[in-house]
Amino acid sequence: MADPRGFITTPREVAERRPVEERVHDWNEVYPGGAGRALLPIITEQAGRCMDCGIPFCHSGCPLGNLIPEWNDLVWRSDWDEALDRLHATNNFPEFTGRLCPAPCETACVVAINRDAVTIKNVEVSIIDKAWDDRQVRPEPPEWLTGKTVAVVGSGPAGLAVAQQLTRAGHTVAVYERDDKPGGLLRYGIPEFKMEKIQVDRRIDQMEREGTVFRTGVQIGETLTGAHLRDRYDAVVLAIGSTVRRDLPAPGREHAGIHQAMEFLPQANRVALGEQVDDQILATDKDVVIIGGGDTGADCLGTSIRQGAKSITQLEILPNPGGDRPDTQPWPTYPMIYRVSSAHEEAGDRVYSVSTKEFLGDDDGHVSGLSLVEVEFIDGRLTEVEGSEKIIPAQLVLFAMGFTGPEKEGLVDQLGVELDERGNVKRDERYMSSVDGVFVAGDAGRGQSLIVWAIAEGRSAAAGVDAYLSGSTNLPAPILPTARPLTV
Repeated sequence: MADPRGFITTPREVAERRPVEERVHDWNEVYPGGAGRALLPIITEQAGRCMDCGIPFCHSGCPLGNLIPEWNDLVWRSDWDEALDRLHATNNFPEFTGRLCPAPCETACVVAINRDAVTIKNVEVSIIDKAWDDRQVRPEPPEWLTGKTVAVVGSGPAGLAVAQQLTRAGHTVAVYERDDKPGGLLRYGIPEFKMEKIQVDRRIDQMEREGTVFRTGVQIGETLTGAHLRDRYDAVVLAIGSTVRRDLPAPGREHAGIHQAMEFLPQANRVALGEQVDDQILATDKDVVIIGGGDTGADCLGTSIRQGAKSITQLEILPNPGGDRPDTQPWPTYPMIYRVSSAHEEAGDRVYSVSTKEFLGDDDGHVSGLSLVEVEFIDGRLTEVEGSEKIIPAQLVLFAMGFTGPEKEGLVDQLGVELDERGNVKRDERYMSSVDGVFVAGDAGRGQSLIVWAIAEGRSAAAGVDAYLSGSTNLPAPILPTARPLTV
């Protein structure tokens, strides 16, 4: 193990973010120099807090099965090259998860039973960022080709993981993406201040050097049909995500100025990267209301701050979960507790236990406010609190209420794959759908979940595809499709 008394003698410490008054005026990552570099001065001692416990429950919290005690020990010993090898053994893109994953591994950490958890996520991102700085991340092209071809539809984290694993196994892989650049939500859904897009660009470059082909600006189901894909490729992998957005059909929904988060965020990301966006949705000088208290809502919050919003209110229908782990969510489960993101540090109000009764509008048909009512759960039922109605101003309303499943029109309908009871693409233990040779990975089969699940599913689906094409596989399969996702 690392320092035998580290978890006792060394307190948990994380890197300090840049001052709020500085970072809200730019789109750079909130950590000075990026997350990994900001942590390097303290990371060796933090890695030494790992107990190397006999049963590493952090593994149970991580769908990828990351070898956490191993690379903690290696970092403590300053063996960075071997730590990188152990990190990449289970995770294709640790710079993504090290920035974006909510770290369920840390809530499952044995140290966290009665002390502060090991900074697992911080160690992870420090390893990979140092590796990029030292030019230790290199392409790994296959030694030979199998002659088999695979189409991967979607270039989010699941699609990228599938493609990289299958390319390295020797198959010829083409990734189709309807946007103009690959990356999916990593590129157009995650703001720069959480993850700068150089992280995505250099992985795409690595994958291209390994042999993966990216075909962007292609709307599968229109430009190419499902039948064309099946005729052209030996296997097809659906990594199309869960993109059907939840809506709120309250009175006044038709007013202008009410948008989905995934209309607002991609535009802001493009502009932050220097692109031109016509008729951009802007929060500048507006009272902004964000409906939804999750990560996407926080992304809308941080983006609105940087655009110069007049005020920002984030609404959540559920009660404030509080800061203590509930008795019904004991260690090592991932608890629903009050968390503060970098965006929440910067500005805005968070209002819990409220429901929107009506969207109010002005004479021009533009939203001007929301009529809210407090709610509470009584005997498991959501009940309005009598006399609690109030009106708050809003000239921009953003829905960040999650997604209900993959889009059915187009490719899914054309392929004729079966859906499960939740509307996701049904698959077997090999991640194959009801149609022979058509596989599914990530949110399209699991439902909306975490980036770490998407990568894990991509790796597992790749093993299923490889076995289908080759008769057997040596590719790792960290999870089965029957495993349930964490809800965050």
